[in-house]
Amino acid sequence: MQNNIQKLRKERKVTQNELAEAVDVTRQTIISLENGRYKASLVLAHKLAQYFGQTIEDIFIFDLEEENI
Repeated sequence: MQNNIQKLRKERKVTQNELAEAVDVTRQTIISLENGRYKASLVLAHKLAQYFGQTIEDIFIFDLEEENI
């Protein structure tokens, strides 16, 4: 699943560490999310959406084919 986390974070000039602290995860989790190696839980997706003032759908790009649905 692709996402716009890095783009949104850089637009707001927020470090990975600052974002991690804001949503209560490790910096490594943010790195893994940005690189597409980790799928966020619904709770984390909601926290990120609230932090950026976006909808979950605006942050996470869900591809039915990629997810085999």
